[in-house]
Amino acid sequence: MQNPVIIFGANAIGRMAKEIFEQNEVVVYGFLDDDKNLHGHEIDEVTVLGATDDDGFLKLIGKKCESFVASDDNRLRKSITKMLNERRHVQPVNAIHKKAFLASKGEMGHGNFVNTGVIISVGAKLGHHNILNAAVILGVNVQVGDYVQIGSGTNIGHEVVIEDEVFIGAGVTVVSGVKVGKGARVGAGSVVVSSINAGETVFGNPAQKVKS
Repeated sequence: MQNPVIIFGANAIGRMAKEIFEQNEVVVYGFLDDDKNLHGHEIDEVTVLGATDDDGFLKLIGKKCESFVASDDNRLRKSITKMLNERRHVQPVNAIHKKAFLASKGEMGHGNFVNTGVIISVGAKLGHHNILNAAVILGVNVQVGDYVQIGSGTNIGHEVVIEDEVFIGAGVTVVSGVKVGKGARVGAGSVVVSSINAGETVFGNPAQKVKS
């Protein structure tokens, strides 16, 4: 029997994570969220217990409960993860939908959100604290860093390298063999046919750099 999970963030990702955990027969103990208006209220029949730094509930993590960080704001995601590392000496668990496919010959870190219909192919490596929305496909030997967000229906070709903190919108195609540099952003529906430098924003078919 797995420990119950406390979800940090009573938002859309948090609600979906709750569904994923419950489908996997893991009890959700409650939400923690910094919106005081939510405290004490139920969301999908689970109570928002308090703020994300509430010691009364944090002390349960690593003993009686696991944790999952549900935020698409990387700064918040990093700060909560750092707090869990330093104060509770734990890493957030993965939330992996039952209808995701993970090849047996692949690697995955911790704190990842993997939604329904995701395919992680043989040889793929997924780092830590990433968000893979519904029906994302990672091809053979794809490498994904940390704190990456990939939108629904995006297809990442074989041997692609995606560095840390990249944002890729919904419905994107990234052709095999390209590299997407740290902190780059790819607009929804784009077709990426060549490598993207760190920090660049691209959009279109084929994807072109967006001038600031």
